Amino acid sequence: MRRPVAVVTDSTADLPRDLARDLGITVVPLTVMVEGQSYLDGVEITPDDFYRRMRASSSVATTSQPSPGRFAQAYEELLESHDEILSLHLPEHLSGTFSAAQEGAKLVAPGRIEVIDSGLVSMPLGLAALAAARLSGRGRERRQLRSELQPVLSALRVYFTVGTLEYLRRGGRIGTASALLGGMLQIKPVLTLRDGQVAPLERVRTSGRALERLYELTAGAFAEEELCVIVGHADAQAEAKALADRLSERSETLLLLPLGPVVGAHAGPGTIGIGVYPARLLPLGLGTLNVEAAT
Repeated sequence: MRRPVAVVTDSTADLPRDLARDLGITVVPLTVMVEGQSYLDGVEITPDDFYRRMRASSSVATTSQPSPGRFAQAYEELLESHDEILSLHLPEHLSGTFSAAQEGAKLVAPGRIEVIDSGLVSMPLGLAALAAARLSGRGRERRQLRSELQPVLSALRVYFTVGTLEYLRRGGRIGTASALLGGMLQIKPVLTLRDGQVAPLERVRTSGRALERLYELTAGAFAEEELCVIVGHADAQAEAKALADRLSERSETLLLLPLGPVVGAHAGPGTIGIGVYPARLLPLGLGTLNVEAAT
């Protein structure tokens, strides 16, 4: 079936390139700079290489949004074979990517392109893009697609923990979780996104307890329903896999993925998180996929 609507997101959705391509999702990359060199996120540097260099370096990795021109080029190419575009991005509070996408749309065909500040990043943004692609594959036009996607966007939850808040603090992405700074030696934070900003949920004593709370929050979010889940991690595969294994019996779709360099630069090594929504809203039909086990 021809897809009248093309789905676009940015690389902070942390979707594997092959999966995005197979589902018809166009990913516009941000840029990460490590040790004075710039790389396109998810294109020119792998998560493994990034985290290895990050741990070995004393310098701070920085990031930048795509230019409006990069978005314009992607939009122009897509409109040659699609009627319209739905472009889903991370919050304006966290990056200039959303504004760059808006400017890119104005350069091309603003009446045919809808740019959405999803309020999400990483695992839940990836789920939102996958849901949009599933609707696009059913032949939905943009207004209908947007209407059917909205319940998924409203239901999406994200829970995560970080090895240290220092990376979020350095990058200015710490949001209201700044209240936790100064008392972090003996506790681990359990965090979420609220109104497009990082926000604290709980403080626990150990990393093990933080992971347990991620599981409990996810399993308890939607009673006994089947779930669509992405478990993401920054150089913490073993812990993330153990968490994913526990969620597998409840999941209609379960993806275990590495967080890409841009998200990892701000969250830091040791970050583990979950994006989730109830599968009854829109089953993805992807089964279980462990990206690292497959590569």
